[in-house]
Amino acid sequence: MADLKSFIAKVADGQPLDRIEARSAFGVMMSGDATPSQIGGFLMALRVRVESVDEIYGAVSVMREKMLPVKAPADAVDIVGTGGDASGTYNVSTAAAFIT
Repeated sequence: MADLKSFIAKVADGQPLDRIEARSAFGVMMSGDATPSQIGGFLMALRVRVESVDEIYGAVSVMREKMLPVKAPADAVDIVGTGGDASGTYNVSTAAAFIT
């Protein structure tokens, strides 16, 4: 498995990762082989430089590989929002989850 440090250095130098490199970098993070500091440094370097299509593709492909499908009833309703809109309003979706 690749080391995240080499990918951090490349992105911090302003160079884009190709799909294979991006997949490898996100694979290291998703497998637990990177420290929180390395993950933060890598993601900040990507954000400062702006993510490329290949980098997003690599991230998505790893996440899809690692995801666990949810088996929900056909009539299930998704009621949970992301919250955190800083508008000072109450997010009722969280409270609604407790109503049966």
